[in-house]
Amino acid sequence: MLIRKPADLRYSDVTPKDTYLNRRRFMATVPAALGVLALPRRAEAVPLTFSKSSYTVDEKLTPKDDATHYNNYYEFGTQKEEPARYANTLVTSPWTVDVGGLVNKPQKYDLASVIKVAPLEERIYRMRCVEAWSMVIPWIGFPLSALLKQVEPNARAKYVAFQTLHDPKQMPRGRYAGIDLPYVEGLRLDEAMHPLALLAVGVYGETLPNQNGAPIRLVVPWKYGFKGIKSIVKITLTDKEPPSTWNITNAREYGFYSNVNPQVDHPRWTQASERRIGELFKRKTLPFNGYADQVASLYSGIDLRKFY
Repeated sequence: MLIRKPADLRYSDVTPKDTYLNRRRFMATVPAALGVLALPRRAEAVPLTFSKSSYTVDEKLTPKDDATHYNNYYEFGTQKEEPARYANTLVTSPWTVDVGGLVNKPQKYDLASVIKVAPLEERIYRMRCVEAWSMVIPWIGFPLSALLKQVEPNARAKYVAFQTLHDPKQMPRGRYAGIDLPYVEGLRLDEAMHPLALLAVGVYGETLPNQNGAPIRLVVPWKYGFKGIKSIVKITLTDKEPPSTWNITNAREYGFYSNVNPQVDHPRWTQASERRIGELFKRKTLPFNGYADQVASLYSGIDLRKFY
């Protein structure tokens, strides 16, 4: 069931952008912060050091409280407010990410080493949910391509498969999720190598809260939000289109590509318009969520009404 967020927030409730971009607030890097996390621990907000990226939009930010308390993370509940309530059971350190498959140099990264793959940067992205609501969020991370280049995909690699953590002890509400777990997702290799595709480790100047996908998640801003798999533990290069959780659950409603397309409605609601969290009125949905100039060429010759 879709829960509508009351549209009673004013622009004055949004923290000024300068607050987030003032690097003097951030006195520690992620690796330095992680260096003290020797025992298993749940995520705590740690300030990050990052540079400002050119991949950004000049739009009002979604209030932090909304972005961190209105979430989809079915392992911690199917209602939007539940992940923030129940995800405190997730232990995020130590954490490892296995990267392998059709690569020349498979790696098993601990979190501190994977974050050293590339300098952290902040990117303010539009984010669009398939349920026709949207946000503008300041993610902190590094390009997915930087990680993939380290493992050197071989000539047979055509796709990238992702898998999230699956631990019923930490995620007991997953038994009520109504979807197969672990959560899995995938991209074509050229999509994954696009500079907009981001591995995020922080948001609003700090490390990711558990409910937002701590400690590392995928962000693909031209696709619907469910493609942004959270709490990643495995990345596999493959020559076959990988399974994706919502496509497995209901292929009629959720295609593999899942590009934001106002001309292709969800069977239960229109995608032609969206409601930005914090705004009263709906706005028109933009093709590729407003990133058409950057990514439309990836799909030249593909019928995106058929391959949705």
